[in-house]
Amino acid sequence: MDAVVNESEVCIETDNVSLAGDLRLPHDLRGVVVFAHGSGSSRLSPRNRHVAEKLNVFGLATVLLDLLTPEEEDRDRITHELRFDTELLRRRVDAAVAWAASDQATRGVHIGCFGASTGAAGALLAAADNPGLVSAVVSRGGRPDLAAQSLPSVKAPTLLIVGGEDRKVIELNRRAMKRMTSEKRLEIIPGASHLFEEPGKLDQVARLAGEWFVTHLAG
Repeated sequence: MDAVVNESEVCIETDNVSLAGDLRLPHDLRGVVVFAHGSGSSRLSPRNRHVAEKLNVFGLATVLLDLLTPEEEDRDRITHELRFDTELLRRRVDAAVAWAASDQATRGVHIGCFGASTGAAGALLAAADNPGLVSAVVSRGGRPDLAAQSLPSVKAPTLLIVGGEDRKVIELNRRAMKRMTSEKRLEIIPGASHLFEEPGKLDQVARLAGEWFVTHLAG
């Protein structure tokens, strides 16, 4: 049976703009995961959507949203200024977490954040801002170093997943871990590059993320 019984478009208001999102609700709800995509991406990212579908099988609802409006995306394609604006990412993931905590479909279940690339910084910053709401974080090929000053404030158990061939990002994640005081773990997937494009590697990410979220959101 398909894990998802309901899929709908949602709208999240923040910064005087409306952010488009997709909510996927599984039959047996065990938690909800807010996705924060990486630089130059959107809620339509095939990698994040692939992971989201796998998480739905674990009984986890998923919220994929555009962190930028269409107008902001057009501007960012030229300037690249917004994709590294961590305060902007922070506010918008904060808004998504608040939405998940109050929406009728997901109210009352534990919330996790899944961040990719620069989106991982937004996820960690949101976790630092909302220790009573965010119960777990997973970073895929992330840049936790961009949230360096807030890492000691993150209380949520955090899983950092990095490709074995992504050596610079491995080092950035190792340095970031030293600043973290919460439960944390670094998983290095052998043979995987930054985008985990190699056969089967993204499925490994999804399995690790699913197990982490189920343990800390529904365990």
